[in-house]
Amino acid sequence: MTRFPTGLAFVPSVALAVLLATGAAQAQPPEHDEVARLLRADQPAEALRRADELLATRPKDAQLRFLKGVAQSRNGEPDAASETFSALTQDYPELPEPYNNLAVLHAAAGRLEAARTALETALRLSPGYATAYQNLGDVYARLAVKAWQRALELDPANPALRPRLQLLPTESSR
Repeated sequence: MTRFPTGLAFVPSVALAVLLATGAAQAQPPEHDEVARLLRADQPAEALRRADELLATRPKDAQLRFLKGVAQSRNGEPDAASETFSALTQDYPELPEPYNNLAVLHAAAGRLEAARTALETALRLSPGYATAYQNLGDVYARLAVKAWQRALELDPANPALRPRLQLLPTESSR
């Protein structure tokens, strides 16, 4: 699992093990393995190139689209990755992983409410999704820090706020 500067966990590219059309599990095709291998080898540009080649003939392949989003993210293209994961949530709303990865990108961009909403959707779809719970906890912590910082601006003499802010790292301490 890749950790991002936000502290949130991005689902690895091989985590999407849901067969979309029927809901049954199936082995990952060799082409998917090739893209996943390139990602594990820290070759996101090559993984993205290969995913795009494969998607030219299979544009509805959700696993390849998911891998493409991971490659875009790792290649420093968060806006493109967000578009890819957003499209997956529209086309395959039953899959929790794109919501999780979209939430990580939202959180990295400071869109904490959007991240929270995406993670809550992922958890409604898959109540046992530990990574989404971990990420939701990180988002809640960041929201708490933000709220406590604002409260301290409004009431600098409040003795309860500074100890609370010391409980969690702030953006400036990362």
